[in-house]
Amino acid sequence: MDADRGAGTVTSTDVTDVLVVGAGPTGLVLACDLARRGIAVRIVDRSPAPPRTSRAKGPNPRSLEILDDLGVAEAVLAAGSAPLPMLKYRDRAPVARADPWAGSVPSPDAAYDRAWLVAQWRLEEILRARLAGYGVRVELGREVVGLTQPPDTPAEAGAKAEDGPEADAEASRVVVTFAEDRRGEEAALRARYVVGCDGAHSSVRKLLGIGFEGTTQEDQVMVCGDVELTEDALDRGLWHQWFDEDGAVMLCPIPGTRTGWWFQAGPERDGRGRPLAPTADGFRRLLAHHTGLPGQALTRAELLSTYRVNVRLADRFRAGRVFLAGDAAHVHAIAGGLGMNTGIQDAFNLGWKLGEVLAGRADPGLLDTYEEERLPVAARTLDLTSERLRATLEAIRRPGGGLDSAITADTTGLGVGYRWSSLAADRTHLDAGTHPTGAPLTADEGPQAGDRAPDAPCTEAATGAGTRLHRVFAGPRTTVLGFGPGSAAVLDEVAATYGGTGVRTCRVYAADEDRGENRAGEQSQGQSQEQGEEQSADRHEGRTGAEAGPPGCAVIDAEGHATAAYGTGASARAEASAGGAASGARTGTIVVVRPDHHVGLRVPADDARSVREYLRRLHGTGHSAARPPERSSERFPDMVDAVRKG
Repeated sequence: MDADRGAGTVTSTDVTDVLVVGAGPTGLVLACDLARRGIAVRIVDRSPAPPRTSRAKGPNPRSLEILDDLGVAEAVLAAGSAPLPMLKYRDRAPVARADPWAGSVPSPDAAYDRAWLVAQWRLEEILRARLAGYGVRVELGREVVGLTQPPDTPAEAGAKAEDGPEADAEASRVVVTFAEDRRGEEAALRARYVVGCDGAHSSVRKLLGIGFEGTTQEDQVMVCGDVELTEDALDRGLWHQWFDEDGAVMLCPIPGTRTGWWFQAGPERDGRGRPLAPTADGFRRLLAHHTGLPGQALTRAELLSTYRVNVRLADRFRAGRVFLAGDAAHVHAIAGGLGMNTGIQDAFNLGWKLGEVLAGRADPGLLDTYEEERLPVAARTLDLTSERLRATLEAIRRPGGGLDSAITADTTGLGVGYRWSSLAADRTHLDAGTHPTGAPLTADEGPQAGDRAPDAPCTEAATGAGTRLHRVFAGPRTTVLGFGPGSAAVLDEVAATYGGTGVRTCRVYAADEDRGENRAGEQSQGQSQEQGEEQSADRHEGRTGAEAGPPGCAVIDAEGHATAAYGTGASARAEASAGGAASGARTGTIVVVRPDHHVGLRVPADDARSVREYLRRLHGTGHSAARPPERSSERFPDMVDAVRKG
């Protein structure tokens, strides 16, 4: 049996919770996230061997945070390199040098300040190895040619426990057929949910009949490939860019190789001005023409492809029990490097929602929020990358212009949030925009519901070891942060209700705050060392969400970074000025952070009811099997327009 075929021959009874179609970065991130939650997941790809591509050059800061959560960031950083300064040429002579990241440094709220250069095929190798640690392997050479959903079952309905597994398998699963099924070699597979991560030419999207509107700019063409140059042909510490009036060549060294380079260029054209297909000899001619290097300096060329500017967005990201993610749902202009990154972030948004629904803790209506949140982000990203492409094309017309024009703060991904989402609940929604003190909520008071949850360096209260809030968040759980003494009661209630079922608590102490006795939801001194080691092992050995990490912890905000990032100091001052502290009111703030590192709820510590209601929606009633009845199936065109506008 092929090691990458995983489960081997399929039988008529083969079933799984989730089938992921497509084993690029999007599909692999989703499969890893599901597998670590203990979800039965399979991942297939039509390619007979692991696909290789040279276009995506690496994860941006937000994707690095996601890869860190999955436990592979260290491997990715080791396999790649920091982005390089750019040397720009005109008529073969260097005319300008630029380093878009020169003034960028990690900050307390963001440990990753820049994108990272790593070959996409190497990133995929790392993710496949991580997935194999959960016992799941990519099944290669499997092309999906048919999807059949049960016609008599509401598409968004979940299986009822009383129906039993057999009824669920027949009534609530998508029947997936593969190309080999037509030859009678294997029978269909049944899956509770299917996610198409199979690229811009997605078979899944086509089988669903989902529109993919947009444009292809036939005149904006680039040829790409991985090449090898003779040693010392060029300085490997620079990204070399030749922009001339009659074309361009860009060469960026591939990390982890001695002589490998990413090659991008304007194509050769025939006598009628039509672009020619890329060839190794064509690359040599382009190299000699624009750079002055001899064509023989290019000793090998592979993964040759032609790129045309293609901007398209799927009409929907979901049809019943089938979802689209990554390039299957949206394709962007290459400027800014957001294609692969947007797909990774799609997967991280969808994974935890599928996990909670399949575990029976959340109502299936939670899955509606995937499209609600990600479709507007994709629409905005299409506009952003198109605008960055226009800026870059304008810049390279002048000597000294280059690819640095495509890089802005927006391309880091750190500013992406979901304030419009029905999952974004805060005091603004609950009490007409005010605290109980009457003070209005403002952006100065920290992240709003829907925003990315900031990172912050802290100290483990039990051990004194350094850590970060994003390390506290890591793993397949929602995190409830408690700031201030008034938060202890809520954290105790949450720990008692949800301990071990997808929710952890974390008490954040100020440096000068009296810790008193450990509360119910916190690690004790005796537990901390053993549990800390277990949690570290979880991240690196691939344990499932049910096994990973303690339900509660405590950290000390020694330098005040967490308080500053979450605006809880401003909240405490507002309460004090309103007489809250003097009247004996409980002081503090509760922040609920979703498993994908976005703030779901931010309320004063005495608002246990809101915390209770919000967690019920995401995780049910804790140790009870009951699920809330909330469901939303509305479309969101107004949200797309709003996000596109700013």
